[in-house]
Amino acid sequence: MSDENNIPKLPNDDDRGMGTGLAVKPRSRTKKPAMYKVLMLNDDYTPMEFVVYVLERFFNKPADEATQIMLHVHQRGVGVCGIFTYEIAETKVTQVMDLARQNQHPLQCTIEKDGDGDGEGDE
Repeated sequence: MSDENNIPKLPNDDDRGMGTGLAVKPRSRTKKPAMYKVLMLNDDYTPMEFVVYVLERFFNKPADEATQIMLHVHQRGVGVCGIFTYEIAETKVTQVMDLARQNQHPLQCTIEKDGDGDGEGDE
């Protein structure tokens, strides 16, 4: 008995490449979401150690980078904590502000649309 007899013949097996397949709609390119900067504002009351802790905890910054950002905020009045989609940026601002209030610190963060649009930022 030949193996060819055991293979079921499907409709259109003899029409290979003759246009009898499914029509496939070309895929459109997915647009990247708009990105937003989370900015930290300087104040004269929030301890520097608390700011470093916030940067480490909510923005996953290593201690040395968190310290550099904290000093930048302290010296220039504002600094970028990170760049995220809107929903994530909004969540991070809420987390920072809630922790600051719980610890009676006036620390402020805001959201600003990233002008580059490429998600890379201009830090």
